[in-house]
Amino acid sequence: MAIIITDECINCGACEPECPNTAIYEASAEWKYSEGTDLSGKVVLPNGESVDADEELEPVDDEVYFIVPNKCTECIGFHDEPQCAAVCPVDCCIPDDNHVETKEELNAKQKFMHK
Repeated sequence: MAIIITDECINCGACEPECPNTAIYEASAEWKYSEGTDLSGKVVLPNGESVDADEELEPVDDEVYFIVPNKCTECIGFHDEPQCAAVCPVDCCIPDDNHVETKEELNAKQKFMHK
């Protein structure tokens, strides 16, 4: 499952540089699938969604840092635990019950984004 940043976030920014997928963005920031990944141009995500990886997309949250669920792999393929949760001083990086994925799905997503 992906990680979500709750509204208890103090916007310290500790999590953002720790994400190996560049899935974490500052509040109100536009984002792209291509940032921090090997994706470019038109791609079909592992969930079947077709996207332009180079297109700037609307922020997921405009008040606190946010994690793009389709880019989050819980650090599988890079680390033993989600690094955002490990460095968060207020424990606001938690599992996102709305985006549940198996370890196999997360591993496949990581391999898809980092060829």
